[in-house]
Amino acid sequence: MTRLLPFDLRALHTALASARMERGLSWTEVLAQINRAFEGTPSIPISLGTLREMDRKSSVTSAVVLQALRWLGRTPESFLVSAGQQPYSGPAQLLPEPGPGRILRFDTRALHAALDARRTEDGLSWKQLAAQLPGFTPAMLTNLATGPLIGFPRVMLPTQWLQQPAAHFVRICTR
Repeated sequence: MTRLLPFDLRALHTALASARMERGLSWTEVLAQINRAFEGTPSIPISLGTLREMDRKSSVTSAVVLQALRWLGRTPESFLVSAGQQPYSGPAQLLPEPGPGRILRFDTRALHAALDARRTEDGLSWKQLAAQLPGFTPAMLTNLATGPLIGFPRVMLPTQWLQQPAAHFVRICTR
């Protein structure tokens, strides 16, 4: 079984704070730059509180994290850490550039299809697969087929189990 590493929201927040300071920006200016990805889309922009308090949250919407990662120019996998602070050594890929008026979202249907194919190949039931993904139930996994939103850090567990970069499951959207 693949050893799954947690996605570190605190480390993401620290990286955002460091990049903010290096670029001489206020949190409001960082927020404005990240939210430019939302211009021309019907999506709700990220709030200042969400960005500034990310290190205190247990989960953050994937749209927020994906836009923050894109601003940093980092892969989602660069924030996977082990207890011994060993870096993740699996596959990683930069997120796609969405272009004007578009944002990044996780394609949960594609994630479900990949999980289902691998689960079937390995002869696992949804219950057996859920037992390998901490915090997931069989229903949560099968519901991915209907396209619900999924947040960080949770979304990084199935991508690691699949041994595929999270970017493979990111799509460019207008909302």
